[in-house]
Amino acid sequence: MENDIYVRLARKSLESCIREGRKISWEEVRDELLSPETDKAAAEEGLTGRRAGAFVSIHEHGMLRGCIGTIGPVYPDLAEEIIQNAISASTRDPRFEPIEEDELKDLEISVDVLGETEDIDSEDQLDVKRYGVIVTKGYKRGLLLPNLDGVDTVAYQLAIAKQKAGLRPDEEGCSLQRFEVVRHY
Repeated sequence: MENDIYVRLARKSLESCIREGRKISWEEVRDELLSPETDKAAAEEGLTGRRAGAFVSIHEHGMLRGCIGTIGPVYPDLAEEIIQNAISASTRDPRFEPIEEDELKDLEISVDVLGETEDIDSEDQLDVKRYGVIVTKGYKRGLLLPNLDGVDTVAYQLAIAKQKAGLRPDEEGCSLQRFEVVRHY
């Protein structure tokens, strides 16, 4: 079982959705998820006392199975952000079929909590291990998280982000933003 409260919340959310067809609330699972060794006040403050964008990534046998998130906060608190994005990553990622109940035991989940975005002037200000990137041109926008397996160069990071935005890899005139994350396993 995962030790991280953010990951336990994401798992409980997607399992409830897949097994029972319902969305949980932080209030109903709080006592179950806060283990005795957890600093309850800090966990509660981190989940319900702040707002932030968050991505929930799901892997099965080392392969991506779903990843959905929000660049900035959409919901009233981080707990709700994680709950909603866990459900979306497991059932609404358009790249994959919804996760089935028999897959639940094989899933590895991580939660990335996004820091503030920062406009940058050049790709020289990126580092694939440290910063995620947002590429924008007109109404098209693509995001790629930092420190992903197989993404070892800024050029490749930008190419993927542009593809996600529906842009060509050689597209010019894009604005760039970077951000850091705290990744929870």
